[in-house]
Amino acid sequence: MKRRFNGTQVIGAALAGVIGGVSLAGAGRAVAADAAEGGIPEIIVTAQRREQSVQDVGLSVSVLSGADLAAHHVNSVNDLQNLTPGLEVINAFGGGQPQFRIRGVGFNDYASNNTPTVGIYVDEVAYPLPIMTQGLIYDVDRVEVLRGPQGVLYGRNTTGGAINILTAEPTDVVSAGITGDYGSYNASKIEAFVSGPVSGTVKVRLSATTQQGGAWQTNRVTGQDLGNANRSAVRAKIDWAATPDTDVKLNLHYGRDLSDGSGAYVFNPIAQATGLTVKADTDPSKTGWGLSPAFARLIGADPSSKPFRNNSSGGADLTIEHRFEDFKLTSITAWEALNRKEFNDWDGTAYHDADEYFNSRAQDVSQEVRLSSTAPGKLQWVGGLYYAHETLREAFLSDFTDNYGFIANTRYHQTAESIAGFGQLDYAATDRLKVTLGLREEHEDRTLYDFTTSTIPYVGLGVGTASVPTGFTQTTGKVGVEYKISDPVLLYANISRGVKSGGFTAYNTLALSGLKPFAPEVLWAYEAGVKSDLLDHTLRLNASAYYYDYHNQQVQSVVIDQVYGAIGKIVNAPRSEIYGAELEAQWAPAHTGLLFTQGLGLSHGEYKEFKAVNTAASLATCYPCTAVYSDLSGQELGFPRITYNGSASYDWKLPGYSLTAEADYSYRGNLRSSLGSTYNVRGYWLANASVTLKPEQGPWTATVYGQNLFDKRYDLTRNFFTNADIAIPGRPATWGIRLGYLY
Repeated sequence: MKRRFNGTQVIGAALAGVIGGVSLAGAGRAVAADAAEGGIPEIIVTAQRREQSVQDVGLSVSVLSGADLAAHHVNSVNDLQNLTPGLEVINAFGGGQPQFRIRGVGFNDYASNNTPTVGIYVDEVAYPLPIMTQGLIYDVDRVEVLRGPQGVLYGRNTTGGAINILTAEPTDVVSAGITGDYGSYNASKIEAFVSGPVSGTVKVRLSATTQQGGAWQTNRVTGQDLGNANRSAVRAKIDWAATPDTDVKLNLHYGRDLSDGSGAYVFNPIAQATGLTVKADTDPSKTGWGLSPAFARLIGADPSSKPFRNNSSGGADLTIEHRFEDFKLTSITAWEALNRKEFNDWDGTAYHDADEYFNSRAQDVSQEVRLSSTAPGKLQWVGGLYYAHETLREAFLSDFTDNYGFIANTRYHQTAESIAGFGQLDYAATDRLKVTLGLREEHEDRTLYDFTTSTIPYVGLGVGTASVPTGFTQTTGKVGVEYKISDPVLLYANISRGVKSGGFTAYNTLALSGLKPFAPEVLWAYEAGVKSDLLDHTLRLNASAYYYDYHNQQVQSVVIDQVYGAIGKIVNAPRSEIYGAELEAQWAPAHTGLLFTQGLGLSHGEYKEFKAVNTAASLATCYPCTAVYSDLSGQELGFPRITYNGSASYDWKLPGYSLTAEADYSYRGNLRSSLGSTYNVRGYWLANASVTLKPEQGPWTATVYGQNLFDKRYDLTRNFFTNADIAIPGRPATWGIRLGYLY
């Protein structure tokens, strides 16, 4: 039994409200529909740039269908973390800058200018800056999450992994659909599409979505609400069969985000310079904010404004595929752009201790050309070239008036240019043994231009420089072996090397020493695993174990300047290690309507060699200040040791109708902070459930759902800024109804 994802099937499933479990190696409820007829079907993915069953791919990859995403209210890439073992996506200070981590490999940075450790791709186009990934996810065919270094087959080189988002394709027949969702706090979402042929050679798909409301936080003093969504996006996909052997695909997309920002609650009292004290919040839904008249004038906002986003994003990509007799030529030309205007209040009070504003303009132009074999045979291959040029202009302003007496004004311009050649060979030595060899050669130049930090009013502090360059030339690759013990059981082992770009600490700094570039990080990954479909394809068990040898890990720390003291900076830890294991299971007893999924991730990481600045001891030497170091060898890296998720669902057949009940749950272990135990985040469980009704012969569906059923109070992250200890809380219990209609 084989299942390929296509737009009609996925949107139909989403509109039908088919409620999926967490898909670990398959496709959630898209699986269960067939499981009731006799087991778990094959899922066809393109994780290695060719169509393969996910169970035949010798690496750790999870797949989520469009139905899974709809059922679990996945609106952005951040929402994937509760559905995938080992994945974390947490926005810095609750703002718009996401911080990605897979298996503990991540990068904490609230600035906009550095590349992530996890590559994000939408329809095979790389989004090189994390802030560019924050658009709505809608009308999606599937999401593939790959763990471990990627670069042999992908445009960007990464150390942590890759997330591939594949949107739904135009269909061969006319189809259309709409879903409407309404829930707690007046949250609403509408998604619609229309698709089909417009001529004998041209097919078109138009899709759109809008998300509104949902504010659940309030100002602790005024009672004003915070957190309303106001996001919309549209996409047009045009497929043209130019010749029998040539396909041309154009993808045009645009999004706008005018939502409120997220608020922080204060978990320790704040002693103000005025002598007043802000009490700690006992209710995490309480927060605060405030704009000084001077800061409001500077950023062009009303002084009464709440934290806000005024962001727009758009792009176009053109894919041309030409099929020769034994191979295929693919060209992908893409342009992506983002305009960001975002105000956040990172002290969580009406005082002006850490009010932040970003004004960013980013764009990326890329070109990928690759050849891949299509003829059957023992040797399969893919090879190509990738080029990208990105630019970023940013103003980053911080209102420290109540704390330090000034507004910090940081501005800069950054460019990055990279070119790479990559390829992979797969050789089937026997019917059961396959050997893989991949190689990538990459060169990158990255330059920071016209960086300045000044103060308003001028207090004698500031720094400026014309340009600071960095870059690298690196060879990376992969060696792998796969062995099929039997048709349903695959063993695999891989050794791979990945590289993440170096860069610049481009937020407020007062000394040139803070602008010294940090070096690229390198990860050697060793992984072995097994994939199996057992009991007549009704039980799927996948397991993997890994060891990561981490060199020059990029870490948030400080450097000591003789005059200015401690300056926040990203530095390189010479050597770290991470090791762990994952177990994924799916059970669909034949002819029962039942589906169970389970996923468990265990990991541990620590520094093996890292002497970091001891800030308190260093500042005790001032003035002049001298750096004093502490040996952090053996200290744990900051990520949860345990991640767990699972689900159970059941389909009932009623006279003329079908009823589906589903419950899913997840656990994220304690997060130990490098800032000290005060900022540790406690582990937490979340549980969700839904019930869906649909007629056997009819186009409509209705779903009632609940998220965070037990109203668990939990924090996504804890941190501090200037004198405020703040936390970003997770959402409380919510309820809603979703209605769908498919033509």
